[in-house]
This record gives sequence, C-alpha cells and structure tokens, in this order.
Amino acid sequence: MAGTLQIGESFIGDGANAAHVNTVLGDREGPAGVAWATALATPSAGHVPFVAVLRPSLPVKPLTLFVTKAAPADDGHGLLIWGPAQAGVAAGVADALAEGVIPLEHADSHCLIAAVWVNPAADDADAVFANNRLSTFTALSNGAQRLPSTDDVIAARNRPANPFYTPQS
Repeated sequence: MAGTLQIGESFIGDGANAAHVNTVLGDREGPAGVAWATALATPSAGHVPFVAVLRPSLPVKPLTLFVTKAAPADDGHGLLIWGPAQAGVAAGVADALAEGVIPLEHADSHCLIAAVWVNPAADDADAVFANNRLSTFTALSNGAQRLPSTDDVIAARNRPANPFYTPQS
C-alpha cells in the first residue's frame, strides 16, 4: 500500500436509508494528504468537511475527513449526517483497521477522505448508521483489492443500472 492511492466505492442498503460511500486512502505526504488538507480548508455552502470521530475528541485513525455529498436539507437531515452517518463512517474505518484492510502501521501515516451520501428523505438513524458502517468498510476493502475488476466493468457495460435509473432494453 505504501506510495499508492486507494480509491473505493460501495452502495449498501435500500431506499432512503441506503448509504453510498466513496473513499480515497493514501499517505499523508502524498496526493491524499494534499487533497485532505485542501478539502478541510475550503468548505463551501452546505458542504463543510469535518474529521470523523468515534466519540468527541477521539478521531478515528487513519484520520478521516467526512465530506457530505448532499447539503443538509433541514435540521433532521443534518442530524442524520452529523450523527449516525458520521458514527457509521468512523466505525467502518475502525473495522477496516481492526480487520487488517488498513494495515496498523498506516494508522498514523495515512489519511482518508470519505465522500458520503445521506438521502434527505432518510428517516431511520439506526439504518443510516449500519449502512454507512458497512458501506465504508466495503469501500475500503474494494479499494485495497482494486475492485471492481476490469473484466467485471467490461461485462456490465451493456446493462448499467443503479437504484435511481435502469435503462429500458
């Protein structure tokens, strides 16, 4: 993993409480570190990156920047972002560290950016937490394994689909 940039993606769950997480993991002294610091220092309206914590004053390692893909639609949506989604991301990163997906020796030398979708219609805090935890772990696992395979991408090219659209064939 040294000197590499790992990019992962995962979509877990259904409906409004599903989680979609993209991850970028790399050395703090490389492009991931530059992107991490730049994102933290340049918030935009509705998109204020923050350090994910397991609890107040206990940030997860590697230090993880939580970047929301959807501006908070209202106070309830904001609470789901800052509460269960953040906790899920932090727990998913800690799971990846504990399971060896992220080597322990990279806990202090690497940083992580997690771009996280929380649907404004989400309404179940426990589902948001669980889906974000698993989606973060899965995205990190996929990045470590360089998934998807090129063969899988080529095989799926004529039948794209996602939860929001499937072309008529």
